[in-house]
Amino acid sequence: MKLAILSCAPNAYSTRRLREAAEQRDHKVRVLNTLKFSIDLDRGSPDLYYRQKQLSDYDAVLPRIGASITYYGTAVVRQFQQMNVYCANTAHGILNSR
Repeated sequence: MKLAILSCAPNAYSTRRLREAAEQRDHKVRVLNTLKFSIDLDRGSPDLYYRQKQLSDYDAVLPRIGASITYYGTAVVRQFQQMNVYCANTAHGILNSR
């Protein structure tokens, strides 16, 4: 399974542990900085760009959205949801937790 962990702190203990646990289960994992995304808002064809390159397909996303970037972070998660990528925490769930 190809996983993306959305985090602004790839060296944070919790992010490292999530990555290690996923790799122990033979998943391909990439930590992506939430603030480096660009959102393509074309109707009917949702898309995301990461560092100006179109993002490849992922099977699941583990969002780790800090309180300081809640609005933008949930927009990125919502875009993943529109692309039919499983999100462990939905944008709505993240907003409700704040």
